[in-house]
Amino acid sequence: MDRVLFVIGNAGKQLMHAQAVNSHNLANANTVGFQADLVNYQTQIVKGAGHETRAFATAHDEGASFEKGNIQSTGRTLDVAVNGDGWISVQAPDGSEAYTRAGNLRVNINGQLLTGAGHAVLGEAGPIVIPEYEKLEIGLDGTISVRPIGQQASTLAEVGRIKLVSPQLDQLVKGDDGLLRTRDQVPAEASSDATLISGALEGSNVNSVEALVNMIGIARQFEIAVKIMSTAKEMDERTTQLVNLG
Repeated sequence: MDRVLFVIGNAGKQLMHAQAVNSHNLANANTVGFQADLVNYQTQIVKGAGHETRAFATAHDEGASFEKGNIQSTGRTLDVAVNGDGWISVQAPDGSEAYTRAGNLRVNINGQLLTGAGHAVLGEAGPIVIPEYEKLEIGLDGTISVRPIGQQASTLAEVGRIKLVSPQLDQLVKGDDGLLRTRDQVPAEASSDATLISGALEGSNVNSVEALVNMIGIARQFEIAVKIMSTAKEMDERTTQLVNLG
């Protein structure tokens, strides 16, 4: 049987992987702060007897796109968008420090400041806990100030400061949980260069139109791969028939 079947079969497998990544991006086109996943293809020559006339195409995950999403004003006190380069520090499910640009924050019944996905927001001394309040403000530098219940309108007390970081982009990797971490797993230092926009959210950086076009293109490439496999099978059957006639 011609090796083209193995080569094109592998191509079909890689296209399915690329389609899965593209579909995941498209499904998160409206997810706050979502960073699109990237896929890259590499060529690998098939080794073996005879001339090296066959090559595999292999798909490799290339991390995340660090393009910025559109910032939209919401007017909600607990909504924040990262201004320019920078990330909000959160506690991942495994307890490690991770980073996100999703600033749709909320306070649970225990006073913990969480992201919309339920990750605890980190301050300089760990997860931020906010006491009961009548009014809350988040400053440009991430400082959280509240007016405690029963206090005068002019009374504002600082209760924490969101840890903002701005590591080099080539030092960040995206995990399966959608959060980013440093390659060496060492927490990044707080940065005074990173700032927040209060009352606004950054949307997903997925281009829906581009993702749809990619989906159609990948689907067509997969159809071509299937047709090539079908043609190779027919040629193999005809060759077998000719051999039997001889």
